[in-house]
Amino acid sequence: MHKYDITILTDSRYDNPANINDYSYNVMLEDRLLKEALERKGLKAHRTYWDNPDFDWTRTRYAIFRTTWDYFDRIEAFMPWLEKTAELTQFINPISLLKWNMDKHYLRDLQQYGIEILDTIFIEKGEKRSLSKIASDKNWSEFILKPAISGAARHTYRFEKEGAAQFESIFAMLIANESMLLQEFQKNILTKGEIAIMLFGGRFSHAVLKLAKAGDFRVQDDFGGTVHDYTPTEQEIALAEKVITTISPLPAYARVDIFWDNEGKPVVSELEMIEPELWFRKSEKAADLLASHIFANYF
Repeated sequence: MHKYDITILTDSRYDNPANINDYSYNVMLEDRLLKEALERKGLKAHRTYWDNPDFDWTRTRYAIFRTTWDYFDRIEAFMPWLEKTAELTQFINPISLLKWNMDKHYLRDLQQYGIEILDTIFIEKGEKRSLSKIASDKNWSEFILKPAISGAARHTYRFEKEGAAQFESIFAMLIANESMLLQEFQKNILTKGEIAIMLFGGRFSHAVLKLAKAGDFRVQDDFGGTVHDYTPTEQEIALAEKVITTISPLPAYARVDIFWDNEGKPVVSELEMIEPELWFRKSEKAADLLASHIFANYF
C-alpha cells in the first residue's frame, strides 16, 4: 500500500534549510506550488531529498525530479541510487528519458532528428589531443567548453582560439574522467539572452527570458543572471514543440532553451527533462497544467 501518490524530489540543502535566502526561498516556493497543485487534484503529495536514507521508496507510487541540483556534482552516487530506486518506485519523467537527457550527447540525436542546434564538437573521455589542437580544426574565433554531464554552468569556460593554452591543464584533468563539448561562442547571448520555454505534456505553457549580468555570459542566477517575463514568438514555440515531437515517451515536463546564433537564427541550446527550473512562480496556471497532465496520464 502506497503512503504517497507522488514524492517531489529536492536535494538535502533545500529539504529544511536553517538559513533561508532569496535563492532557497524560490526553490521551496517552486516545490510548494507543484505540491499544492497536485493536492488540488486529490493526490497525496510529499517532498524529500533524493538520497534520504530514511525514506522507503516503496511507499510512494511515483517520484518526480524537481530541485535535485546536486546530482551532477555527485554523479557517482546518483547513478547507482537512480537504478536502485527505479526498482522500488516509478519516476516522472521515466528513467529512460532521464538517462538519455542527462548526457548532452542527446544534442547529437536531436540534430539527427532535424532540430537546429549549435555546431558542436563532442570530445570523448580519454581524448589525447590537446584543447589547442582540437580548437585549431575549427574556423571559430571564440569557444565555449563544457562537460557532457553538467548543470549550473559547472566547468563551463569561454576562451579565444589564441587563449586555449591557458585551459590545457583543466581540460586534461576533465577529459581524463568525462566527456566534454566544444562549441562556438554565440555573441548574441550577451545582449539578447536565452529563452526558456516550458512544456507540459508536450504543449506550451509559458516562457521566460534569462539574461546574464554585465560582463558575464552565463545566464544562470548562480552567476548573477536575471529572469524576465517573455512572450515567445510562434516560431520559437514551434521550435520548442518540434523538439518534443522527437521524444518518446512523451515527457510530462520539459524545458527547451533557445537562443539566437551568430547568424541571428534561433537554435536549441539545451533540452531539460530531469530537474529544470520551471518558473511556476512566473505563471499562475503552470503548476496546475503539470498536475493536470500527471493526474490524467499517470493515475
